Amino acid sequence: MAKQRVVVTAAGAGIGRAIAEAFCHNGALVHICDISGSALAQTMEANPHMRSSLTDISKADQVGALFQDACGWMGGVDVLVNNAGIGGPKAALDEIEDSDWDQTIQVNLNGAFYCIKRAAKLMKAQKSGCIINISSASARTGLPLRAPYVASKVALQGLTRNAARELGPYNISCNAILPGAIDNARGHMLIEKLAKERHQSIEETEARRLSYISMRKRINPTEIGDTAVFLANGGRHISGQEIGVCGNSEWEE
Repeated sequence: MAKQRVVVTAAGAGIGRAIAEAFCHNGALVHICDISGSALAQTMEANPHMRSSLTDISKADQVGALFQDACGWMGGVDVLVNNAGIGGPKAALDEIEDSDWDQTIQVNLNGAFYCIKRAAKLMKAQKSGCIINISSASARTGLPLRAPYVASKVALQGLTRNAARELGPYNISCNAILPGAIDNARGHMLIEKLAKERHQSIEETEARRLSYISMRKRINPTEIGDTAVFLANGGRHISGQEIGVCGNSEWEE
């Protein structure tokens, strides 16, 4: 049986790395990209069977080169995971710089489109494929002072639903995973920063954050990876869905 061929964006660290490693452990051929060369090097050192490309997915020409690199050794793409994204500015709507808005949309939405466009052409030709877009639980709850981020993730979910309809007849599924509060270094760094802003202890800030999550738990990045692997294998007929892996995030502030 041929090995599954997988491309994961922004997989040098965090959720992206967890997703790439989950597919690798499942026996897939995995090609990753990241904008950080040092992050790529660390992931590649720990996962020598993967291959990688230094890529800014907000640049269409670099995305084209990414898919050339991936197809050059894998021979095609069966699964695309659009994980790349930035948090964007933290500011009131009327104080957001136009350039910050544009950059957030360019990375989080347009970058995903550039990847889907190239993957779809390959997948339509082989009449099979799976596209997974990493959105955010914030797209459901909203998040004050983070309008560019939330808007980009809501738009990504619209792109997901439309891609599912358009590509479904070619046996291509498309879904969005909505992670919640992640139990990793970045997630805890955000809590530390928020605690300083509110003049609270880290423990108080963390407890308040978890109080808005029904299950009162953070999400391990491996859970996102396992969900992606399931969608690309046992859940191949799931399509057009927005799947929250968040313990039911009820609200954010």
